[in-house]
Amino acid sequence: MSPPYPALLLSLLAGLRLCLSLEVAPSSLPPRNETARVARFVAHRCDWGALATLSSHEPVKGKPFANVFSVSDGPLKQGSGVPYLYLTNMEISVQDLTVNPAASLTMSLAQTHFCRKEKYDPQSPLCAHIILSGIIQTVNGTEMDFAKSALFSRHPEMTTWPKDHGWFFAKLNITNIWNAGGIYA
Repeated sequence: MSPPYPALLLSLLAGLRLCLSLEVAPSSLPPRNETARVARFVAHRCDWGALATLSSHEPVKGKPFANVFSVSDGPLKQGSGVPYLYLTNMEISVQDLTVNPAASLTMSLAQTHFCRKEKYDPQSPLCAHIILSGIIQTVNGTEMDFAKSALFSRHPEMTTWPKDHGWFFAKLNITNIWNAGGIYA
């Protein structure tokens, strides 16, 4: 007898395989003073982040506004360090980005088993987290092919999202990186 929801089961198994493949050993974390390496490390192991924009909507117009987005810097073991996103103009933060494309993206190893296993609080500097600042840009051509591969390999559910929502691929063009080790510009 087959499971009642085979596509859901396959998606869950793919997600479990992804989680297990992204496990973080304490010895694999780059030295904290190597900001760019830490940022690449965290960006490749995290599959979502909080994207902060400047709101274009009342009653918080002009104020910081954060929202969770699925991200990927590349297929497993092919990380680029560049966070890619799958966006639609129907989403409130994307509407903010059409007014002002500046954004910050925060990702933390707290979303992996690393910090829990090491007994680090998510806010602890020992629980590696990064804040990337820059401009959200639509990607085209071969970079769009890479973004699609990056996102769909790590977030297979995205392939089933409604086609009439006008989805497009974008990236954070990074201008600044912050981690507990300092700022890299």
